[in-house]
Amino acid sequence: MKKWILFAAGLAFFTTACDEENDEPEQPRKTIIHDDGGEVSQTDEVQKAYALINKVRKNPSAYSSAMGVDLSGVKKRDTLTWNEILAKVAQAKAEDMANNNYFSHTDLNGYGVNYYVNKAGYEIPAKWYADKTTNYFENIAAGYNTGEATVKQLIYDKGADNASAGHRTSLLGMTDWTSNCYDIGIGFAYNKNSKYRYYWSIIIAKHNY
Repeated sequence: MKKWILFAAGLAFFTTACDEENDEPEQPRKTIIHDDGGEVSQTDEVQKAYALINKVRKNPSAYSSAMGVDLSGVKKRDTLTWNEILAKVAQAKAEDMANNNYFSHTDLNGYGVNYYVNKAGYEIPAKWYADKTTNYFENIAAGYNTGEATVKQLIYDKGADNASAGHRTSLLGMTDWTSNCYDIGIGFAYNKNSKYRYYWSIIIAKHNY
């Protein structure tokens, strides 16, 4: 795919905590995505995205060339733990964007991801979702049908420097807030009739400060 688009979380970025954890992502609800005669395994691509994020976190400088941006000054971070609650929220969000042909951190009812992760059972402080539009945790991307291409574009972040690269900051834990986030869930959906066809939601979260 030649087109791609992405947005980072607002304000404080992403979170962490452990309600339901697994070493590997569970089988997503839709296994195969069809693309004009080709097939893409949703399960495989979600797992590849998850694996690549953790590989870069473990040794950022080694991925500078592959990511297309200098990561030599980025500190190594712990592995993010797969969280099934976050994964289900991310999958639902990706599917909602694909099926309703929009691309935004807030859905068509005006709700952000903080509201949905708490509602799903991943408890966070009430003030984090007092405003229904709030998003501290989600990156969204659209246009690519592979997990690796999507992660690379998020980390590249249009070539922004580290001070302003929101996606890079969140995925690699580059601030005090994001470095304390340890849970992750990823959603990936497809709709050939939507603008971008492929939609991703990556939620990296924590329960408390």
